[in-house]
Amino acid sequence: MCRWLAYWGTPVLLDTILYRPAHSLIDQSLHSKLGVETTNGDGFGVGWYSSHNETPALLREVGPAWNNRNLRELADHVRSPLFFAHIRASTGTAVQQSNCHPFRHGRWMFMHNGAIDGFRLMRRDLALLVDPELYADIEGTTDSEVMFYLALTFGLDRDPPSAVAAMAGVVERVGREHGVEFPLQMTLAITDGERVWAFRYSTAGASRSLFYSSRVEALRRLHPDLGFLRDVSGETRLIVSEPLGDLPGAWHEVPENSYGVVQPGADELHRFVPAAA
Repeated sequence: MCRWLAYWGTPVLLDTILYRPAHSLIDQSLHSKLGVETTNGDGFGVGWYSSHNETPALLREVGPAWNNRNLRELADHVRSPLFFAHIRASTGTAVQQSNCHPFRHGRWMFMHNGAIDGFRLMRRDLALLVDPELYADIEGTTDSEVMFYLALTFGLDRDPPSAVAAMAGVVERVGREHGVEFPLQMTLAITDGERVWAFRYSTAGASRSLFYSSRVEALRRLHPDLGFLRDVSGETRLIVSEPLGDLPGAWHEVPENSYGVVQPGADELHRFVPAAA
């Protein structure tokens, strides 16, 4: 399907997280180890925030990430405390720029790995549930973008976990109305530029892989010889579809049917249950 990463913490160059790790997202675009597909070459996207604009910037392209010269150039010059990066393997929708993640609406960004099973059957029913004032902003044809706009419709601005739970509940209800046994498969990330919410859930209870990094102070104790750990704050975190390397103690699997919040102060981890629709 896809691979993605979310970075939150000390401002760093995009190159630091996108290219330098041993099993970087660029490497995963050709050699994914845990994804459904080994190659993720149906487009890519990067989103980030700057100090002078609360709306995130986006770079999205339809070609593969591994040989994009513009991405390579950008990575050496853009620094941010919050990055989303996504490499795409299409589940059937067109390879076009508007279908590349992350998706943006106002200050919000959203990216997803997974699929709505039977989306072709239920596309119209789900689209009609999107707030009419939001519907005109949908640019592409993916199930992921419809999921984002459903979450916006159900109050993403007020309560992101409840909005995603309502979205998931609606997708499962509509899916079952169309005879789909396991409608939803999702590992997704959402941010408002200040916090990051990451969700791992599937109707079948067999979700795609998702990991979060250990706290920096724990890594410093385990690996005092790694100089780059001295340059980032103790709150810095990465959430990834698959680990960026094999550093012992660095990665923890996000539990099945759960969501986490990365934020100033203590991070959170909670059970995720779709809302009854």
